[in-house]
Amino acid sequence: MYSHGSESLIKQARDIQEAELKKFYRRLAKLLQGKELGHEAMDSLQRLHLILSATKFTRTLPAELQKGLLPLLSSPVEQLQLLSSAVLRETLPLSGEELNYTQEDAGSRADLSSLCAQLLRSLESRQSDGPTHSLMQTLPILNTIITHSPEYHLTLLSKKIVDWLRYASITQGGGASSGGFFTGPRSRQPVPTAELDGTVSGDFFTVLCVGQGFTDDQWMNVYSFSMLRHWLLTYHSVPSGSTIADADDRSEVDGSVVSMVSATSSSSRLLPPKERLREKAFQYCLRLIEQSDRKALKRTDTELQKACLVEAVCILDCVCVEDTSLVYRTFPCVKALFGRLSSDLTFARVLLPIAQFYLNHGEMATVDCESVWKLVFGRFPAELFNSPFLAHELLRFLRLNLESLQLRVPEYTRSFPNLLKFLAWDSPAVVDDFVDLLPSLVTAETAVELLHTMLDLPCLSATLLLQLRSTCSPISEPGGRGLLSLDAFRSASLRGLFLYLLRTEAGSGDTIDRLSTLHELLAEAADWPRVVQCAQTVPVLLHIFFSAVVTIADEKLSAHLILVMLERSSLLLNIPTYIKEIHRVFSCHLLRLCKLRPSLVVDQSHELLEFAGTTANVYSKAEIYTHVVWALGEYLSVSSDSRCSVRLITSCFEALEAVLFEITSSAPPPGAACPVPRVITTLMSALAKLASRSHDLIPRVSLFLSKLRTVTRGGSVAWCTDEEDLVAIVMRGEELWSLLKTPGVAQSVLTPPPHVTTPQWHRDTNLSMPLQLRTLTKKKKCSLPE
Repeated sequence: MYSHGSESLIKQARDIQEAELKKFYRRLAKLLQGKELGHEAMDSLQRLHLILSATKFTRTLPAELQKGLLPLLSSPVEQLQLLSSAVLRETLPLSGEELNYTQEDAGSRADLSSLCAQLLRSLESRQSDGPTHSLMQTLPILNTIITHSPEYHLTLLSKKIVDWLRYASITQGGGASSGGFFTGPRSRQPVPTAELDGTVSGDFFTVLCVGQGFTDDQWMNVYSFSMLRHWLLTYHSVPSGSTIADADDRSEVDGSVVSMVSATSSSSRLLPPKERLREKAFQYCLRLIEQSDRKALKRTDTELQKACLVEAVCILDCVCVEDTSLVYRTFPCVKALFGRLSSDLTFARVLLPIAQFYLNHGEMATVDCESVWKLVFGRFPAELFNSPFLAHELLRFLRLNLESLQLRVPEYTRSFPNLLKFLAWDSPAVVDDFVDLLPSLVTAETAVELLHTMLDLPCLSATLLLQLRSTCSPISEPGGRGLLSLDAFRSASLRGLFLYLLRTEAGSGDTIDRLSTLHELLAEAADWPRVVQCAQTVPVLLHIFFSAVVTIADEKLSAHLILVMLERSSLLLNIPTYIKEIHRVFSCHLLRLCKLRPSLVVDQSHELLEFAGTTANVYSKAEIYTHVVWALGEYLSVSSDSRCSVRLITSCFEALEAVLFEITSSAPPPGAACPVPRVITTLMSALAKLASRSHDLIPRVSLFLSKLRTVTRGGSVAWCTDEEDLVAIVMRGEELWSLLKTPGVAQSVLTPPPHVTTPQWHRDTNLSMPLQLRTLTKKKKCSLPE
């Protein structure tokens, strides 16, 4: 990230010893006492800034050095202003750091208050006494100090901000000329500032006024607006009675320029300081919204209008939160602004703060917000999914307002097919956002469709790429071959498959019938980088999905989810690593659902037996197959569900027996590897468990186990090429065979009663060793039991 030289300098700054640092402080303080500050002082200030900024801890400067830095804020040399301001800011507390002063730290608190007072005195002086930029360097330091210690001087600074915002001069600075042949210093007349469309300003100065030059108070107007929202929040957080009031707390009468926007009654001019600041902020923002309707002559000014609109709407939202009486005055303006901008998606960055305003105040003002949410959850993700800025801003908006959206905006949970387009397009950038958002999208109504949609995210990623590419012709791969998937995307007969993936809201069906066809059409997209990145994200989010769904799922929904997992295990886009990871996730959470509701195994016994009885699944879906077999062997019993009959146990036994016999009596199919040893041992264990519950089946499983031992004595077998694996399989078979010789013991070991599997030893104060042993030997969640 940094060059070797930069890293070396930063390391030196961090490792400086306290004694050396104090010596450096003294030398710099002495340098700053000189009448002229040369290159040595400049270099020392730069080094001081590096030392202070290179560590995460806040350092306190000696009073003598701090005193020497303050005059530099009004130095005629701009670089000295910048350096001194930067150094002083580094000595202030970090953002979010609380100041909890003890008795020993009283001196530090006094120093901070003293610094604040000195800076405020510099603001009280006329701007003409110093250069323009000096005030601009002073203000951020004051803002930081008062943010952390707002009980001092808050009213005075608020009054200054009101002055700068509302009473800045309306004539151009910098000696602007009115034109003419005999123009000279004596003939120059004040020229009024202009609007962005070139007309003369007819109201008070704002950040959207332009001219050939600006006066000092106009610069402070711009700077005050940039910090206004933060300042309002700081001021609002301080109780009215806890600040030290200034001697003169009277409100000023408005200036000579009368504004239609800012015209207020005479009583509003006598508001208390906090309310007066809100009122002036309100007037300023309405003026900006009025100015933004003008057609700017320059493209850069159009972007400035958008940026100012964002800030203006955010400030209006802030003042309305603090004073709800302003909601009724503000909403007509914000509503009109939304009506003007909603059809133009280039104003998306402005429309999001408007949506925030509607969310915060729409209910109070009894305004219909449906059109706002159709835009935010409809057109934004559908048409601007490839905008990194909008993706960040919209997902941040959702995270910050999650609780309100869940309670008051039903469109939110139905919009997940649209919102997931951000994830499908740029997974690495937004995956953290969806980790936070995904649980809120999981409801009993959306869970199944959401699961299907997440499994199809790689397909959605490919489809979004095709959607963008479809506007370009011709499109081909680097080798020159045209994209078949693009032809399919443009085909009218196949269009419905892609339109389903591109749907904007849930409710049109959990999934589509021709998924395998879709996967074939998108087969060439399996190695596209964006698709691969998306596929890597899905398993992580699936874990979050299942963790959320188990908290709301009833037995019916749990059963449906098990069926979806069994079905979709063979309907995934052909990315081998993706398929393997999805099977692993399915295995873990299928077992989890069965453990939570053992009766599901009986309810879904037909589908589970159909899956477990398919020999091909042993080779292609070993992970999930193993867990399905284990669940059948573990929970297909009367102790788990009283509906479990001998007939059901027998049918399950016969299905598993057939599979086990088939895979251990022949070589694997062409192109397939040998069965995983754990599949074979799990099948043997499941058969032994089932036989222990129906003793008529014991001779059949015992016969198989004895034959297995006989067959393996001859050496290697076609279905297991690894000698160690074969030995382990035979040992497990011998253990089970030995158990089944005594059916009573086999049943108590293979199907232990509840008081054994869920003991209450932790309630017996006389026994500590069993609890310790159980704690030490506790298996990990989602691991396959022995």
